[in-house]
Amino acid sequence: MFHDLRWLGIEWSEGPDCGGPFGPYAQSERREHYLNAWKTLRDKQLIYPCTCSRKDVAQAAAAPNDTDDEPVYPGRCRTRTTDDVHFAEPKGMNWRFRVPDGEDVAFTDLHFGLQRAIAGRDFGDFIVWRRDDVPAYQLAVVVDDAAMQITEAVRGADLLKSTARQILLFRALRLPVPSYYHCDLVRDEAGVRLAKRHDALSIRKLREAGWTPGQVRAAQSISR
Repeated sequence: MFHDLRWLGIEWSEGPDCGGPFGPYAQSERREHYLNAWKTLRDKQLIYPCTCSRKDVAQAAAAPNDTDDEPVYPGRCRTRTTDDVHFAEPKGMNWRFRVPDGEDVAFTDLHFGLQRAIAGRDFGDFIVWRRDDVPAYQLAVVVDDAAMQITEAVRGADLLKSTARQILLFRALRLPVPSYYHCDLVRDEAGVRLAKRHDALSIRKLREAGWTPGQVRAAQSISR
């Protein structure tokens, strides 16, 4: 990925490959940051241990949303609390954030304008720590953005709902919320978004086919 970005002419001043004032930058080396956040959420009773598998959730979801990668959790383990058993560590089960049902999570996207999502309807209780003892994406992003003093996050429009989830975590952890710019997605002729699984259209494949960095950048501009 670093090699492809440099080939495109993109440069950066800090990161896993070049260091910087907010290191370490590899998530595998930042466990204590995530664990401290998990403990804060545990002590506030904002998360609960969940034994449901992905299959359980998918089968129980009344109306899975094909535009989101996480169906609304049906709530089978929602009544569990950390008062039932003392959990010193998160390993061994999934941990879900208990969203405030009915709360309107609103933010102004720097590209799409005002965005709203209703907790408990548009998205449900989401995983912050996985049973294989790895912090989930939602928690890791929030902790890292706060620790690294990120003021503006730029990412794809498919993560708009994840932004609503993360805003709830920022608030729960009393951390500053960055501004967000969600980019339009690059799509093929049929309107299907291009993803990593479409290897034939990856930057590396285009480079191997003889494209120049300028041609790739121009194609990206046209597709938007």
